[in-house]
Amino acid sequence: MNLQFTTKKALSFMEILNHFSLKNYNTFGIEAKAKQFVAVHNLTELKTILEQHFSEKKFILGGGSNMLLTQDIDALVIHIDLKGKKIIKENEDFVWIESQAGENWHEFVLWNIEQDFGGLENMSLIPGNVGTTPVQNIGAYGTEIKDTFVSCDAMNIKTQQIKTFSNAECNFGYRESIFKHEAKDQYIITSVVFKLTKRNHKINTSYGDILAELEKNNITNPGLKDVSNAVIAIRKSKLPDPKELGNSGSFFKNPIVLKSDFEAIHKKFPDMKFYEVSETEVKVPAGWLIEQAGFKGKRFGDAGIHKNQALVLVNYGNATGQEILAVSRDIQKTVFETFGIHIEAEVNVI
Repeated sequence: MNLQFTTKKALSFMEILNHFSLKNYNTFGIEAKAKQFVAVHNLTELKTILEQHFSEKKFILGGGSNMLLTQDIDALVIHIDLKGKKIIKENEDFVWIESQAGENWHEFVLWNIEQDFGGLENMSLIPGNVGTTPVQNIGAYGTEIKDTFVSCDAMNIKTQQIKTFSNAECNFGYRESIFKHEAKDQYIITSVVFKLTKRNHKINTSYGDILAELEKNNITNPGLKDVSNAVIAIRKSKLPDPKELGNSGSFFKNPIVLKSDFEAIHKKFPDMKFYEVSETEVKVPAGWLIEQAGFKGKRFGDAGIHKNQALVLVNYGNATGQEILAVSRDIQKTVFETFGIHIEAEVNVI
């Protein structure tokens, strides 16, 4: 089925493809088929598709970096490929940047660093697109999206109306947002606005790995690019490139445990690493738990756990989503039986 329509700017052409392979549209490289597939490049195309396929089941696809496909998608898959970024406001100290949802996140981060706009550098090399970053409230090395996020525009799937969500309205938490709960499957994020620094940058080198990387390169007064380069080097040393080895980054969240429960666990496992997150809670590194449970570097057919980072599950070639899911459940079961701590998947299982 083909759709053609004219916009004020130019002629647009959308082709709906049947039984379309999603292997190149998910970073795990899982072979799964979409019943139907269409890519949209602007709001007019998106609105038209939603209007003309109002009653059909739909699946919204961004960069494909935070999902595990365990089955074919019996729906119309709408790939959000909106591109563009611009300065919408600035003063002496800050700049407000709007990015369309289909922009690659890492390329967007690097572009801002080139302009000397600060605030995103610690999240360099995180896979995915800009539009999905608020959904997970992505974060790395002491920073999260919520720290620089101003607002996002999102299209209501049923009404095709655009709603602007402020930072507060997104209800950000640790890898959480309104888009994973109350607003789930109701909106498609189309653009995001960030407030970044133009001067007096808040350089965040609080993580030991970053400091060690900077020291290794004899950098004592780091700038935005230095921090970004350090993060890129660290991530490359620990995390496989999805283009070379299928993966979705960190598969599990770091569990948050009540201090009252953790005390007994820590007595039994005194070497267990932890970080205080509040007066009543601590965060335990899931990677440490998985490694201590003996899974780091293990392989089960073409599904496995990366040799350098136990948080990362990988596809060595032809693993199915079901096989990777089985490995993840085995890890969860063993970690709970060993430590009494439940680790939750960060990746969306489809």
